Formats: sequence, structure tokens, C-alpha cells
Amino acid sequence: MMNHSLIFARAYEKEAGGTIPASARPVFHLTPRIGWMNDPNGFSYYQGQYHLFYQYNPYDTQWDAMHWGHAVSHDLLHWTYLPAALAPDAPYDSFGCFSGSAVEMPDGKQLLLYTGVRKEGGDNGRELQTQCVAVGDGLDYRKYDRNPVLVAEDLPDGLSPYDFRDPKVWRMPDGGYRCVAGARRMDRRGVLLLFDSADGFRWHFKSILAENDGRFGLMWECPDFFPLDGKSVLFVSPQDMLPEGFEYHNGNGTVCQIGTFDEESGRFTPERHQAIDYGIDFYAPQTLLTPDGRRVMIGWMQNWDTCKNTGYEDRQWFGQMTLPRELSLRNGRLYQQPIRELAQYRSQPVEYKNVSVSACMNLPGIEGRCVELDLHIRPESAETPYHKFTMRFAQDDQYYSVLSYRPHESLLKIDRKFSGSRRAYIHQRRCQVASRRGEIRLRVILDRFSIEVFVNDGEQVMTATILTDPSARRICFEADGKAVMDITRYSLFQED
Repeated sequence: MMNHSLIFARAYEKEAGGTIPASARPVFHLTPRIGWMNDPNGFSYYQGQYHLFYQYNPYDTQWDAMHWGHAVSHDLLHWTYLPAALAPDAPYDSFGCFSGSAVEMPDGKQLLLYTGVRKEGGDNGRELQTQCVAVGDGLDYRKYDRNPVLVAEDLPDGLSPYDFRDPKVWRMPDGGYRCVAGARRMDRRGVLLLFDSADGFRWHFKSILAENDGRFGLMWECPDFFPLDGKSVLFVSPQDMLPEGFEYHNGNGTVCQIGTFDEESGRFTPERHQAIDYGIDFYAPQTLLTPDGRRVMIGWMQNWDTCKNTGYEDRQWFGQMTLPRELSLRNGRLYQQPIRELAQYRSQPVEYKNVSVSACMNLPGIEGRCVELDLHIRPESAETPYHKFTMRFAQDDQYYSVLSYRPHESLLKIDRKFSGSRRAYIHQRRCQVASRRGEIRLRVILDRFSIEVFVNDGEQVMTATILTDPSARRICFEADGKAVMDITRYSLFQED
């Protein structure tokens, strides 16, 4: 029997969400049906559709009272809202249904494994975090009668039950289940725990999969662990992480560790690490394996440090997901590409070759806010290097944002300080790209409220949300020195 809290949430989101016109949302990035969205949850393929749940407060555009929103897609680009899947309506999750994951069971049902949070000792108490199960048919989900399934007593000694969350579950070849969850030691350093289950309901501690030696921030949130191209890959979202050169500048950021996994000991040994995204707005990624064998990732396209200074006060929604990205490993690095399904929605190509870039150059046909741009920038000759290349986008007579590249420093920067924000907050990020003597290739994906930049065939990615009204459509180019550019512009979904 469905609880009143979930019935009310479903009725509210159906009525209030229906008042938001499609033109007020991104074209192909998922937003909440109404209210607030953060971490992706339960990213999975089930019964012929992609399912994406998300941390959700339908009643406000601020974080509070975590529910699970729900949407489905046939291509990861067109999303259909389904009714909210979970509401904080049980004693063990009365403060919120926090992040988790999903997996199909042998009987065809879908199992959700999530963090239930309650206040210990009343409203002013600490947040006690446990792991809980719900089972459903892709539309309606029933919480397990014996929740929670993992509690403080299941933790190794020295770990806090107040930071124990975000289980990522998968099926094993033998039919059993395994999950990794984040926890922390009393010194606040993150630990990732591996648990086993024969049936998805009774869970047992297996091992400490990995732990933070202090280099990567403090608590580790939203872990994901999967094989990729012959290696094991671990994603974590650390809190309060110090930068290292041009890596890890977001404080609450994301880390990819590439290494090996020993099945007997249950231990992951990292060999290399890098940021997952080098832009401003990216957190809490989650992956799935598509039916044709691709590892695809999606993340929350937002930054915790900017959530209260958004400039979106008049909107009925806040938060969006990134474009889903295909993952691979090359030369010991994580590479990302927009999912290949995006290509079928390109139209109206406009192409220029060997353009000598000058000051404030506009090219006929190169404009828009729902477009893909493929750029190849290089010096006019080895003897005449350029000092800076700049692309202004989302531009009108008053506002614009900037993507710029300084080849002598190999620095790519995204900057939105002139995009129309009313407050001083995080406006820019820089990343150091591989030096190729001034040559750089950029694949830029613009939606109405975001930019995603794939650098040198996906070796690095920079993501940012855009504040400027979608009517600002101009794109212009400028070079300090002699630069040459090839560019192809596509309309996406025939929006531009």
C-alpha cells in the first residue's frame, strides 16, 4: 500500500510540473519535473528502457526532504517523467531517501538500494545513515519490510554510522550481488566498503575496497566501481579536496582512479588518478553498461558552492544532468565522448575550412544555443605562433561567456563572469591540456543552459551551466596572433 507522503508528492509534481513549458527547460539535458534535483540515482537499463532516478525535492528549488524523482528514456536524450519513486515516509528514512542505485533481479523486478537517513534523538540530533531496499516494476516500488539492510553494526570498527551512504550495486556472474558504499573514519577520511549478498536483501561486509590517505579530501561520496578496457576503475566524489596543479579545483569534486582489483582480498590498488571533469559544474557521476556493451556515465551538472547563488530565482526547477558520455581508457587516461546517439539529431551543417581568425569575427551560420561545434585550431605556421584563441558564446549586446586557449601555457579556460550573474561566485576554471604546438581540437555541445567541451577527442572535459537567457545566440572568435580554424556547426534537435 502506497504511503500518503508518496501519493501527495506524485499529485503535487504532476500538477506543478505540468505548468513548466518545454521552452523553459534544456532541450536534451534532464531537469527535475519540478523543484530541486541533485545526484543521479539508479542509473540503469530495465525492461527495454533507460531509467534514471535522482535526488529530488519537489516542493522547493532548494535542497530539502530528499525524495527519488524518476524518468525513462529510449536513447538517453529524450526523457519522459514517471511518478516519484520514493518519499521519506518510513522511520528509518524520515530525514530523506538519499543516493543509491538499481539492479534487475532474476524474477524481473527492479531492486533499489539507497541510503535512508533519520535524525537520531529527534530533529536536533545527528543524521544516522543506513542502507535500505525497495523493489518494484519500473513504476511503483515497495520498501522492504525488514529495512534497513545495512546498519552501524555491519561496519568495521572505527567507522562512523553518521557518514555511511551512497551504495552502488551490481550483479555478479554467479548470480549474487555486490555493492560499494562510502563511509568515513573518525578523522573524517573516506573509506569505501565492499558488501556481498546472495539475494539482494541480506548483506555482509566483505572488505575495505579502498581508503583515503588524506590526499583526496575527506569523506568520499557517490562511489562507482566497474571494469573498463582491461582495468578496474573507481569513481569517487570527495569533499574538501585540495587542488594539485590544475587538477581538483572544485573542493567538492570528482576523482577517477585507474588500477587493479584483487578478488581474493577484495582490495583495489590504484595506479593512476585524474579529475573526471575540469569545468565548474559536475558532481556525483554514476555509470551503467548499455545492452551493446558501452560504459556510459551521467553526472549532476552543478556545483555545491554555487547552489544558493544561481540567478534562477524565478524558475520552478533547479539542477540538471550532464549529457551522457561514453567512457574508455587510452594511454592510461579516462576518455569521454558524447553518446553516439546524439549524432542522429544533428542537422543543418555549416562548415568553414582554413579560416584566419581575426578580432571579433562572426561567421555566417555559426550561432545558436542548441548546437554542436567541432573546432580544429592551430597556428598559421610554425614560425608564427598565436598567443590566445577566444570563443565568445551565448552572446547578446550585454552578456556572453568565454572559452579561451593559451597555447604557450597549454591552458584552456571557461569563464562566465559576464553571463549575467547577480553575485560574485565561481565564474571560471582552467585546465592544462596536452601540448600539441598550439593545435587543439574542441567538440562543444551547447544546450539552452549549459556548455560541455570535449578536448582532443575526449581526453578532458569541461562542463558549466550558463546563466544568460537563451535568446543570446551569437558566437564569435578572436585570436591574438595568427591562428587558423576549421569549424563545423550543427543544429541539434532542429532547435537552432
